[in-house]
Amino acid sequence: MMFTGLKPSLHACNSLLSCILRNGMLDDALEVFEFLKEGKMTTPHTYSLILKAVAEDRGSDAALKMFEELCKNDCASNTFDVIVYNTMISAFGKLNNWAQAEKFWRILQNKSLIGTTVTYSILICLFVRCGKYELALNAYSEMVQNGLTPGDDVLQAMIGACMKEGDFDMAFSVFQSMLNGGLKPNAKSCNAVINSLGKAGKPKLAFKVFGLMKSLGHVPDAYTWNSLLCALNQACHHRDALQCFEKIRKQQPHILNFQMYNTIMISCQRLGLWEKAVQLLWEMEASGGSVSTSSYNLVIGACEAARKPKVALQVYNHMVHQKCSPDLFTMLSVMRSCIWGSLWNEVDKILNSAAPNGSLYNAAIQGMCLAGRIDLATKVYTKMHHSGLKANCKTRALMLQNLPKDLRR
Repeated sequence: MMFTGLKPSLHACNSLLSCILRNGMLDDALEVFEFLKEGKMTTPHTYSLILKAVAEDRGSDAALKMFEELCKNDCASNTFDVIVYNTMISAFGKLNNWAQAEKFWRILQNKSLIGTTVTYSILICLFVRCGKYELALNAYSEMVQNGLTPGDDVLQAMIGACMKEGDFDMAFSVFQSMLNGGLKPNAKSCNAVINSLGKAGKPKLAFKVFGLMKSLGHVPDAYTWNSLLCALNQACHHRDALQCFEKIRKQQPHILNFQMYNTIMISCQRLGLWEKAVQLLWEMEASGGSVSTSSYNLVIGACEAARKPKVALQVYNHMVHQKCSPDLFTMLSVMRSCIWGSLWNEVDKILNSAAPNGSLYNAAIQGMCLAGRIDLATKVYTKMHHSGLKANCKTRALMLQNLPKDLRR
């Protein structure tokens, strides 16, 4: 045909090129491609075929170099359609090169070309994989605005992106879109929506999704239940959280973990249920696992809220005996409890045993002043000054208010 000067149809040219590429003959394909370019017998499909083959055989950088060379030819670049750009986006998407894929997306926008479902599916899933959640949300919004219907993979990815960005309303909206479209969200997506609604303080919606999750045949796991408990706590429904926990304990005791215990101990702390908190702590220790500092802090906090300073001190001493290192939150909570119970010797022991810390000294001095123990406050204030620590505004105000005039300097 070349010798006789015959011109095959464009469809025939692309069929020949596709056939050669399927047989792995890239060099021959490139030769045919040059002939097609010279004879102006290329179509967008031609460019897509050859760019995809080069990317797969010689790498995305080689494909990018070819693309840039083709762009120098106005006739060629003007015939590029969305499929050509999809080819390049896909090539870099496989390498998780989100930055280069985004560049091609921006070229599409600048040329006023509307992406296809494939375009946005690749972009959204790529952006989510690479942690670029804001870009994923932007691509999803553009996809919906263009009247395209996202597939299951896109919606699953979007739920994760919404959760990471804290856009809980959109997460629920995406979930509803899946259901309305007849799609079946997987257990991971259901858990993500429940967790996001919980963080937003919307327990009713969280439990609604929980019901839908079970209707879809998914079995709730520890993550599911903990998300529901967190949802109730976030909405200050602490007693409901306790009831829910007891239900889990009776029906699925095997899924209880330390994270769930910590979550429910938050409920105990908010309600001042120190006995319940202590009971849960003993259960955690009896299970043989390593109890964290935060767990002890929650129990001590529950004792503080219930005005049980001696119990708080006992838990603190037990914590130290268990070789669990207290942190600043531990020390502050125990100190506040001891101050409320007028356990001044214990306050002094805490200050002496802990590393010098301004927050601890300020809390001690303020508590002593408010309790009318100016004598003790003065001693601690002097010790604080000698330690090189600075009193905060409230501490200085209380000392100035209560110290005799000759000692205020």
